[in-house]
Amino acid sequence: MERPGIIKHRAAALRPAPNWTDYEAERAGFSWDGVRAALDFLPCGGLNIAHEAVERHARGEQGERVAFRFIGEQGQSDLTYAQLSHQTNRFANVLAGLGVGRGERLFVLAGRVPALYIAVLGSMKRGTVVCPLFSAFGPEPIATRMSLGDARVLVTTPTLYRRKVEALRDRLPGLRHVLLVRAPGEARQEIPGTLDWDEAMDGASGLFDIAPTSADDYALLHFTSGTTGTPKGALHVHGAALTHWTTGKYALDLHPDDIYWCTADPGWVTGTSYGIVAPLLHGVTSIIDEAEFDAERWYRILREQAVTVWYTAPTAIRMLMRAGPAPARVSTYPALRMVASVGEPLNPEAVWWGEEVLGHPIHDNWWQTETGGIMIANTPGFDIKPGSMGRPLPGVDACIVTRDADGAVHVATEPDTVGELALKRGWPSMWRGYLNEDARYRKCFDGDLYLTGDLARCDADGYYWFVGRSDDVIKSSGHLIGPFEVESALLEHPAVAEAGVIGKPDPTVGEMIKAFVSLKPGYEGTPALRMELLGHARKRLGAAVAPKEIDFLPSLPRTRSGKILRRLLKARELGLPEGDTSTLEAGA
Repeated sequence: MERPGIIKHRAAALRPAPNWTDYEAERAGFSWDGVRAALDFLPCGGLNIAHEAVERHARGEQGERVAFRFIGEQGQSDLTYAQLSHQTNRFANVLAGLGVGRGERLFVLAGRVPALYIAVLGSMKRGTVVCPLFSAFGPEPIATRMSLGDARVLVTTPTLYRRKVEALRDRLPGLRHVLLVRAPGEARQEIPGTLDWDEAMDGASGLFDIAPTSADDYALLHFTSGTTGTPKGALHVHGAALTHWTTGKYALDLHPDDIYWCTADPGWVTGTSYGIVAPLLHGVTSIIDEAEFDAERWYRILREQAVTVWYTAPTAIRMLMRAGPAPARVSTYPALRMVASVGEPLNPEAVWWGEEVLGHPIHDNWWQTETGGIMIANTPGFDIKPGSMGRPLPGVDACIVTRDADGAVHVATEPDTVGELALKRGWPSMWRGYLNEDARYRKCFDGDLYLTGDLARCDADGYYWFVGRSDDVIKSSGHLIGPFEVESALLEHPAVAEAGVIGKPDPTVGEMIKAFVSLKPGYEGTPALRMELLGHARKRLGAAVAPKEIDFLPSLPRTRSGKILRRLLKARELGLPEGDTSTLEAGA
C-alpha cells in the first residue's frame, strides 16, 4: 500500500496536550539552569539521582502513589513512593553496615524483580556506583564485566549465582559480599560466601541520610561493546538526572497521571535510564513485567493496566507485527496515547503499523550508552517522517561532520550529506569516561564535538536519518554486541583455530549473529561439530550473545598485520562489493 512520506502531527487532538508544540521557540528558550529549578537538590546543595527520583515524591500525598507495579507469576504487587523510600533506605543501611562506601561498585544480576530496583536506588543513596547486568548473560560476560568494574558487591539470586558466578569467583578477588534474593516462598540455601537479602534487609533501619553527592559524582556504570578488545565501561554521574527529567518531558511526553511501561531490561542502559530513573523523576507509575515477551500477554498488559505511554524496542515491535494484527485487535486501548521505540533504526513499515493497528504511530528516537539519554527524537507534537530518528531535543546540538584528506573534521552545511553524527558537549548525561581507558575516551572528541561513530544524514527540515555504524558492532534485539567477545568464546573450544563474527540482517532481531571459524588440524567441519560449537558458545555467552549460525572456512580473510577482516566476511556473506582489499593477506 502506498503511504505518504509524512504522518502529520495531531497535537490539537491529543489529550493531555503534548509538552512540546513549538519546536524552535522551545529550543531557543531552553536552558539547563531552568531544568535545575524543576528539581529539589539535597539540603547541602548537592545532587543525587535517588533523592530526585524517590524522596521528593515520597513526602506528602504523592507518597501513596504507586511507583512500580510488578506483574509476575505470583500476580501483581505494588511499591508506592513512600514504600520505595523505606526499602531503598534499608538497603543503603545494609551497604553501610557492610562497609561499602562512596565510589565503590555494586553489580546487580537479577530478573525484573523488586530487589533489583531497590538495590539500584539504594546504592545511589549510599553514593555507591551501581552496574545492572543482563541476567541472560553467560558466565564469561558476567565475569569480564565484574572484573573490569572491580565489583565489591553482587546482588543476585541463588540460581543465577550457582549457575553463572560461583565457579568464577576466584577470578573476582575484590568481590567481598554477595547478597542472594530468594523468590517468594523459596527456602533459604546455605551457600558459602553469601548473605541472605531478606535477613540483611530485616535488620536494617528505614531511615537514612543520603550521601552528599554532587552532580559530578559517579552514579552508574554501563558496559558497551566495541569492535576489538574488552567491553568498555561508560561512567555516568548523578547530574544525568537533568537529562533524564528533560527527555522524560520532551521525548516521552510524560504527564503526572501517566501509567508508563518501558519493556527494556535494566541490564541495558535503556532499562536503567528509562525503566527506572526518568519515570520516577516525573512521579509516574511504571509497569514492570517480570516475564519474557509474549504477544497476547503484552496486549493484555496494555489494556488491563491502562498504559498511557509505552516505550519499547524495534525487535519487540517486529515480533508483534509477525504475530499479525488479530491479537492486537481483540480489544481497544483507549488509555494509550504515546508509543516510542529505541535500540536500532525503526523501519517505516513499523511506524505505520503502529498507526494502523494500535492507532498511534511509533515514535523512533536515537541515543547511545555514552549519551546517557535520548538526544534525537520524534515527539507527539510534531510531524513524523517514518524511518527518521527525528530532530534534536532541547539542550542538544547535533550536526553531521566529514573528514578531509588530512583527517580534519568539518561540519557539513548541505542537507543530506552523509557523514558522522556529532553532538556538541554540554548535556548533563554525557558519560564522563571509559573505565581505566582515558586515551580511548579522549579519542571520541574533536574539540567540543563528540563523534558518535554512527553515520547519518540530516535533511532540509532538520530530521536525522541513520545510515549505519562506522565500526563492526552488531545490533541484535536492540543490544550492542561486540564481535571480539563472541570470537573469544569460540576460540576457547579445542577445535577452533580462528573465528570471525558478523551481524547478518534478520527481519525480527535486526541483526543475527553469525560466526565463521577455521578448525585446527585433525578436526572436520561436521554438522555434529557445528552443533557442539553453538552449544559451547551459548553456554559461555548466554542466548542473547551467542551466534545463531556457524560456517566453516579453510581460513579467514586477514590483513597482513593479522587483523580479521569482518567487513570482508560480511560482504561475501551478503553478496556485497568487497571494497578495498589492498591490505588483504595473500591467498585470503
